[in-house]
Amino acid sequence: MRRARPALRAHPAEPAPHPTGPSPRARPPLRSTQPALRALHAEWTKLRTLPSTWLLLAATVVLTFAVGTAAVSSVSTRECASAAACHEDTVKLALTGVWLGQATALVLGALSMGAEYGTGTVRTTLTAIPRRATVLASKAAVLAAATGIAAGTAILASLVTARWILPTNGFTPEAGYPLLSLTDTPTLRAALGSTLCLILIALLGLGLAVLLRDSAAAITTGLGVLYVVPLLSDLLGSPTWKDRLERWAPIPAGLAIRATKDLARLPIGPWPGLGVLAAYALGVLLVGGAIFTRRDA
Repeated sequence: MRRARPALRAHPAEPAPHPTGPSPRARPPLRSTQPALRALHAEWTKLRTLPSTWLLLAATVVLTFAVGTAAVSSVSTRECASAAACHEDTVKLALTGVWLGQATALVLGALSMGAEYGTGTVRTTLTAIPRRATVLASKAAVLAAATGIAAGTAILASLVTARWILPTNGFTPEAGYPLLSLTDTPTLRAALGSTLCLILIALLGLGLAVLLRDSAAAITTGLGVLYVVPLLSDLLGSPTWKDRLERWAPIPAGLAIRATKDLARLPIGPWPGLGVLAAYALGVLLVGGAIFTRRDA
């Protein structure tokens, strides 16, 4: 008889060897770009590829500089009894071109959104980035940056040229007219404030285009605000209503930021005046944005 073989014992499986290094941690999936950055990149691409963008930015620089230089060149102390008797605000004179440069800034703002409504590409934009608030905020940021660079360039060039021209027309330090310099606090305030003024006007154009969904309507309405309302203040026979319009209409109030002399005689101070313009521009943009997020494209 054969002996029964002992039952084979099941040996436990040997543990797998541990790696010599530390155990790798689970890594969260990487996102190539954040939504806000994608929106900014998309809006910058659309703005710089818009055919009219570079023409309008160049026009803002040229018109602001040319009108300011022409104004400085046309004024001389020879027209006054004495140089000191002219009481000319040379900084405001050098920044006269802001009055015309605001038109191209407004048109740029209106076309940055109105062109999308005109071509129907706004639907493509909202399909790619469904969050409408992100789209509008990105568009406003890119528009403000582009306008600010153009406006700052024009204003700096206007002040530098005026510094060279004014002494030849009798506006010398000896006559009580210091050379224009950004180290002078009122001059710096006027330069920065005028740049902000043009940025706010571009945002006003954007807000009107979002609200009206049409470039022509936004541009027409905006130009009426810029030029017709100030004209009414000159045509009104009532000093009370003229004073009210100059204090509460966006453009007469906003352009007060250019003044550096006789500030007590102004209907509204420089910074409060710029605040009035900001309230109009940002108010229209916020109302347009609220409607934009609720209605169909």
